[in-house]
Amino acid sequence: MSDTQVLIVGAGPTGLILALCLRRFGLRVRIIDKTAGPGTTSRALVVHARTLEFYDQLGLAEAVVTRGLKFAAVNLWVRGRKAAHVSLGAIGQGLSPFPYLIIFPQDEHEQLLIDRLAEAGTKVERETELLGFEERGNHVLARLRGPNGIEEACEVAYVAGCDGAHSTVRETLKIGFPGGTYRYLFYVADVDATGPVMDHELHVALDDVDLLAVFPMAGSGRARLIGTVRAEAEARHGAPSWHDVSQRLFERLSIQVKQVNWFSTYHVHHRVADRFQQGRAFLLGDAAHIHSPVGGQGMNTGIGDAVNLAWKLVAVLQERANVSLLHTYEPERIAFARRLVATTDRAFTFVNSPGSLARFVRIKVVPRLLPALVSLSFIRRFMFRTISQIGVNYRCSRLSMGDAGHVKGGDRLPWVATGDGSNGRGDNFAPLRSCDWQVHVYGTCSAGIAELCERRGLALHVFSWRPATADAGIRRGAVYLVRPDGYIGLVDAGANPGALERYLDDQSVQPLNRMDLENA
Repeated sequence: MSDTQVLIVGAGPTGLILALCLRRFGLRVRIIDKTAGPGTTSRALVVHARTLEFYDQLGLAEAVVTRGLKFAAVNLWVRGRKAAHVSLGAIGQGLSPFPYLIIFPQDEHEQLLIDRLAEAGTKVERETELLGFEERGNHVLARLRGPNGIEEACEVAYVAGCDGAHSTVRETLKIGFPGGTYRYLFYVADVDATGPVMDHELHVALDDVDLLAVFPMAGSGRARLIGTVRAEAEARHGAPSWHDVSQRLFERLSIQVKQVNWFSTYHVHHRVADRFQQGRAFLLGDAAHIHSPVGGQGMNTGIGDAVNLAWKLVAVLQERANVSLLHTYEPERIAFARRLVATTDRAFTFVNSPGSLARFVRIKVVPRLLPALVSLSFIRRFMFRTISQIGVNYRCSRLSMGDAGHVKGGDRLPWVATGDGSNGRGDNFAPLRSCDWQVHVYGTCSAGIAELCERRGLALHVFSWRPATADAGIRRGAVYLVRPDGYIGLVDAGANPGALERYLDDQSVQPLNRMDLENA
């Protein structure tokens, strides 16, 4: 038996971030994985702005940005001719402290997280498998088998299934995983190559039949290739190899592949679990949802799951919130997962449609229209908010109340550059590094709000009013009660202390004691 509070099954980015968040506040966790070691291939490449914002709260963002490659531009090719160039650069300027996309291979990403977790005193238990578990009143009894084949019983408060598309946690709970599989077989290859497309930009060939995307990677002559496997190769017995990949598009784009460092084939699925929580067990990441690779959303969505669940587990296990707080995890995350799967499904189906109309739009319309659209500032902002996940909101959550202008309870706190540098970076996101409930006021704060925050132990941050504050949608003098994950719980345009106190009482909000953070 053990005194573990949370058992995390699966040591990919989702499980590792969950473990890091829980360890930050002193929770006792075990994180297990069936594999003998961390991944050695690039797999998920893109790290979006919202993930970097979460990482900034955990002290990880700088390392990712430093080691990664900023995504600068997209090029569209049609029949061997460059048909469009779309500059992205700082596409999210003014919307986030990280107004770009980062290319950071998953093997390097995981190693960074593993190292940080080890520094926090927790190591991934390798070659350790979850055999099953059952809920027993106020705890869960899990059966594990370690690397030596010996089985053990592990008593925990909660189980988090971060164990991928073939999740043992999900199967044990008998939770459905409805969806489907696309008919095309795709390949992915990390290569060393030469040619005009090896310029640290994304290149997509929109040909009549074949598809090829060339993703940039840090270093000279390194790239990720994604494309379709020829039908005749797929029909043969045995797994297709690099030699089954059509060379036609490589020749058209003048790509000379010198070495293949990794090659794999896969079918793309789109599925969302029927439930993300059952009793004391939760599903996160690919165990809860899988979808097409359009937009590089998968890993980032799993990390969002982990951050959402982590602060709620901390609050409940430290008896600062009622257990009902955990029941907000599923409705907040499953709604986004369903929208995401539907959206990426439509985009993926269009990109791969063999129909004449879809082919005409891909080859003739998109290369002409996309650069013109992206040149418009409101289109760029819309694209960034959508792809980066900064537009994800929990407005329908029971934790979300009030509004002031365009900003509503459940929205991500709008980012504002304050310009004074007094909090270490000169923006309103620096205080979020406490990962605690806090109140923000932009302009003048009333004595009543200040007194209430002091009495209830809430950190109060008052920012001077600037034109950029209004541009971000913030209302002067309004009260914004911000959750530990950077989303707004309550917005009160009237700055009424009574309204704030009612929310704190109704939602049983008890902020983290500063001493607890120092000792975590």
